[in-house]
Amino acid sequence: MRDSSISRRDVLTSGAVSCLAGLAGCVTQSGVLSMQSGSDGPTLAVLEDRSQDFALTGTPKYRTSMLAIEEINRDGGILGEEVDIFAPDPQSDNMLYQDLTRHAIYREDVDAIWAGYSSATREAIRPIINEHELLYFYTTQYEGGVCDKTVFPMGATARQQLGAVVPYMIEEYGGEIYTIAADYNFGQLSGDWVQIIAEEHGGEVVDEEYIPLSESQFGSTINRIQSADPDFVMSMLVGQTHSAFYEQRLASGLTDIPIGTSTNMAQEYEHLRIDPPALEDVYAGVNYMQELPTDRNEAFVERYYNRWDDAEYINQEAQNNYFSIYLYKEAVERAGTFETDAVIAELESGIEVEAPEGDITLDPETHHMEHNMHVAHSDETHEITFEDAGTIGPAFLEEVGCDLTSEAEQTQYEPGAYYEGI
Repeated sequence: MRDSSISRRDVLTSGAVSCLAGLAGCVTQSGVLSMQSGSDGPTLAVLEDRSQDFALTGTPKYRTSMLAIEEINRDGGILGEEVDIFAPDPQSDNMLYQDLTRHAIYREDVDAIWAGYSSATREAIRPIINEHELLYFYTTQYEGGVCDKTVFPMGATARQQLGAVVPYMIEEYGGEIYTIAADYNFGQLSGDWVQIIAEEHGGEVVDEEYIPLSESQFGSTINRIQSADPDFVMSMLVGQTHSAFYEQRLASGLTDIPIGTSTNMAQEYEHLRIDPPALEDVYAGVNYMQELPTDRNEAFVERYYNRWDDAEYINQEAQNNYFSIYLYKEAVERAGTFETDAVIAELESGIEVEAPEGDITLDPETHHMEHNMHVAHSDETHEITFEDAGTIGPAFLEEVGCDLTSEAEQTQYEPGAYYEGI
């Protein structure tokens, strides 16, 4: 298949490290310079990690974006115009993300951007995006709370994911919880949500730990969990380094304590990368996993692997990239223009999209998605089964009064400002 969608602006590769301030040209290892093509069609920036720390999550996001754009171009483009793409590899480097975001704005004149895995990346580039009022689709499941006029968080929030799995775990196993989470804003705010949701359902967090992203040795954490003897552990660990926890869990005999999570399996497919039974009795709150047994999802999975025959897994974020590009297409075609304000107005009309996870709707006031949530269970062989948790909306932002249809904010709300004891 010829990559018509990436023939003009996908000229920065994983070697694109010489991008200076986003204003000078960015030269690849092959010596090709990125420049405007003169096309009347839209240009979309897809800045997703294909190397370094977040390559496992970023590569599928990049690939589903390419798949969606190729499908759209094959079917006539958007408003009859072929979609161009600017898609260098940010290499899991937030400074490079900032440079490439500026380059996308100043040199490529992009119409919209899909960018970043971590919340730290999002917050590194959001001021640039705010300054230039660029339409931004952030597709990772995240801690929640972003209320921003040109930002559309497509992934499930912590309130949605933890709101599916924490009540399930309390009902199945009991109310005493030990929380372990990555030590940055995503993990810390997710820990707050565990405490809030546990209290709402009669549970209690008996202890919590926040683990540096570079940590790979969990012996002391496992010892503390065993001493506390909780009914279950809530894990918001992230990244390849943290995945070592599960093998060490197995070696220490900790598999007798079940684990709930909002991060593992659906993002970095630990249930496939790590030998059984390390993920035995891990339960994840998810809006998507590759294993969802529906006809629509199975057709999506088949198209993906036909396009990327060396792929390893379609993670939750990758599905969000895919459907959100179609969401953008629908909004542009309703607006009849690529002009940002008009496209946002159509997005704020409450568009429904046929995603691989099922039919889902954009909430106009908060710019978040209502998601079909599930509790995914890994058994001793790492086979995945699902319990339907129903459709869950972005309730927290509605509670705090985020209404972007009436007021243009650029805020991130935190649960601690609205819930006592956090």
